[in-house]
Amino acid sequence: MQLMTFGAPLEAVSYGAVTPDAGAIVADVTHAGVCGTDMHLQQGRMQIPVPVILGHEAVGVVRELGPGVTADALGQPLQPGDAISWMSNIPCGECFFCASENEPSLCETRKVYGINQSSAAWPHLSGGWAEQIYLQPGSTVVKLPAGATPDAVIALGCAGPTATHALHSMASPRPGDVVVVQGSGPVGLASAMLAKLAGAARIILVGGPDNRLQTARRLGIGDVHIDVFGTQPEERLAQVLAETEAGRGADFVIEATGAPSAVAEGIDFARRGATYLVVGQYTDHGTTMINPHYITKKQLRMLGSWAFSAADQLEYVRSVPALAESFDLSSLITHYPLSEANQALQDMREGRTLKPVLLPGTTGSDLSPEGAR
Repeated sequence: MQLMTFGAPLEAVSYGAVTPDAGAIVADVTHAGVCGTDMHLQQGRMQIPVPVILGHEAVGVVRELGPGVTADALGQPLQPGDAISWMSNIPCGECFFCASENEPSLCETRKVYGINQSSAAWPHLSGGWAEQIYLQPGSTVVKLPAGATPDAVIALGCAGPTATHALHSMASPRPGDVVVVQGSGPVGLASAMLAKLAGAARIILVGGPDNRLQTARRLGIGDVHIDVFGTQPEERLAQVLAETEAGRGADFVIEATGAPSAVAEGIDFARRGATYLVVGQYTDHGTTMINPHYITKKQLRMLGSWAFSAADQLEYVRSVPALAESFDLSSLITHYPLSEANQALQDMREGRTLKPVLLPGTTGSDLSPEGAR
C-alpha cells in the first residue's frame, strides 16, 4: 500500500519481482504493524519522499537470500522459509555519531524502511505494508527465537526496541522503584512491561482512553491506572503522590505520550533525586511550558531517548519469549488484510484499536472473528 500524496488515502500498487543483490534479502511479509508515526506520515507531519510504501515494523519469512548471506545478525544459519524480524533502519556506520560516539540511533543519514526510502526508486519494495520487502545490505536481520511468535513480536512493533533502548541503554529502574509511565499506547505499555521485568515494585500507568487502560488492567500491565481523560492535572498528581512512599513522588518517570504538555506534569510526578526519561516525543508537536526551577530543586536526572540501535533490536527480540510468558502480547493486536490499511489507520486514529496489524496475503474472510477488527 503506497502513499502518493499527503493527506490522501493509500493506494494499492504493483511492482515486479526483484532478486536480491549481494548482502540483501527478499522476504515475504507476514505481519506488518501500524504505528502512530504512520498516522503522522500519512498526514504529512514529517517530511518524507513520496511515493512511499509505509511500514517500518514488520516480520516475515525469508524468500530469497542474496549472494554472501548465510547467517542472521547473531550468526545463526539462515535459509529460505525461516521466520525473521528486521530492524527498521540502517545507520551509515561512518558519521560522527556512528563511528565516534557509538550512538547509531542518532545517525542523521540512516535509511529507514517505510519512511525515507521512496518506492519510486529501485528496488521499490522498501516498506512493510507490502507482500514482499527488499532488505538492503546492512540490515539487521534475526531469526525469531523459540517462543516468539510473529504476533508476539509485532504486538509491540517498533515500540519494543524503542523502549528497550530507553530502559536498557539510557536508564533503568532499580529493583523496588515506584515507576510512573505516562502514556498507555504501545511505547507506554512496552516501557511498563520492561520496568516490571527490571524489578519495579509498583507501576503507575497514567494514560487513556479508558479502553487502553482496561486492556492494561486485563493483561496485568501496571498496578495503578489513572485516566487522563477523566481527571484534571491536580487530581492526577494527588493520585500519583498517594501511591508513593510518604507522598514524595515516583523514583522513576517515563514519558511515552508524545504530548509536549505531559513533560511538565511528569516533572511534578517525580520525587527529588528521581530519573525522568523522555521517550515519547518522536514528532514535533511544538513547544510547551515547563518550570526549570523544579528540575534543579528536585535535582532531577532528565534524559531523552531516540529510536534504537541494532543491539536494542536484538535484545528486544531475545526478550519476547519472557515478555510473552508474563503478558498476553497477541491480545494487544487487531488483524486487518493489507487491502484495509486505510481502515486500520482510521481505527487507530479514532482509538478503536490499540495495535492494528496488517496481514499481507489474506482477505477479510480469512480472518477469524476474534482476530479481525
